[in-house]
Amino acid sequence: MNKNSKDFWEHKYLSNDTGWDIGYVSTPIKTYLDQLENKDIKILIPGAGNSYEAEYLWNNGFKNIYVLDIASQPLQNLKERIPDIPDKQLLNQDFFDLDDTFDLIIEQTFFCALDPKLRPKYATHIFERLNTNGKLVGLLFDFELTFEQPPFGGSKDEYLDIFSEKFNIKTIERSFNSIKPRQGKELFFIFEKNISNETSA
Repeated sequence: MNKNSKDFWEHKYLSNDTGWDIGYVSTPIKTYLDQLENKDIKILIPGAGNSYEAEYLWNNGFKNIYVLDIASQPLQNLKERIPDIPDKQLLNQDFFDLDDTFDLIIEQTFFCALDPKLRPKYATHIFERLNTNGKLVGLLFDFELTFEQPPFGGSKDEYLDIFSEKFNIKTIERSFNSIKPRQGKELFFIFEKNISNETSA
């Protein structure tokens, strides 16, 4: 089965084969979210899965959040946990078909689930989906790249090669507060849209 297909991911959720799902907002991302002051910013969480990040944001007053997943089941799961979230903010579609823009995009185990060949396309599409001065923030896995099945790893040098052309690298460093099973295997990063590239995007 195609690892990028809707059927592949739908089957993962329906069979409860979701070993990446930790059941709560990850600590490094929570720490970042806790320092956000403007609750009106427009936020996207792509490949969000059960999206505890979205639930955390919603419960802390951030209502302009959009959650995207190619599988419908995790969006249904989120809707059960936060019934008040508008359906129009639950996007059941392919990320690469998205045609909206955001102030902040949160990366949490989506990049690592994509076929590594799609990584340059991901970087370009993220750039196009960010407003001026928009940011991509989150976690990237820091272990040897494999091609068998997700999660696909990678390295800081590889990520810099992919993102540095279109983004200002504000930070990319070993996460100090990862959950125990991921200690030493995550890089926390903040990439800001490089507006000098907007005309050439």
